[in-house]
Amino acid sequence: MRATAVIAAAGRGNRMGGAGSKVYLPLHGRAMLLHTLDRFAAARRIADVIVVVAAADLDGCRALIQADPQLRTSEYRLQAGGASRQESVRLGLQRLPAECDIVVIHDGARPLVSPALIDRCVDEAWQKEAVAAGVPVRDTIKQVSPAGTVRSTLDRSALWEIQTPQAFRRQIIVEAHEAARRDHAVATDDAGLVERLGKPVYVLDGERWNIKMTVAEDLLLAEALMRAGRLPWLSEQGSS
Repeated sequence: MRATAVIAAAGRGNRMGGAGSKVYLPLHGRAMLLHTLDRFAAARRIADVIVVVAAADLDGCRALIQADPQLRTSEYRLQAGGASRQESVRLGLQRLPAECDIVVIHDGARPLVSPALIDRCVDEAWQKEAVAAGVPVRDTIKQVSPAGTVRSTLDRSALWEIQTPQAFRRQIIVEAHEAARRDHAVATDDAGLVERLGKPVYVLDGERWNIKMTVAEDLLLAEALMRAGRLPWLSEQGSS
């Protein structure tokens, strides 16, 4: 079994503020994306990593990785992204090596994922074909009308917040993306594209600290967690 990671890092991240891509914002002394790549470099199941970035960022991202003391000896395939995350991932899938069996798709803006969760996703995908990490919803969730009134209160016992990594047998995820392109279908995550095919997607326990850096406050929280050494994988990898 050989697993390849596709890191989606081509988005601009307008809600974070700033003119460029959020994955290059500083986190604990280094660009956020470098921390994400650290986690995949430490994962035992990952053999190859494809980093999908904005076309304008290709040279800068390559230079950033090559200049980083912790990553410059590692090999990464860089791929120019498309107009949407979905298109960017599809383009990344086109760079899969011939020997790839499992594809792990992850957001470049989730730098706190643990290598253990990445490896668990690979193992589960090998057995179940399609898996996504997630955590049970803790807050009350209400459906609200455009006017701002509550339409219904949903049963949170069956609701999960879905994260990445999401891992799939190669044939399934490639087929899902090609079908979506043919049908002009859009989903908010890659698991949703597999669901369109009528294939089951299994949810496994994710990590509460595996937050996506969406707004400035998320970056502040991630910085605080890393500085305080409150992430379990820090004890295994050091404070990178």
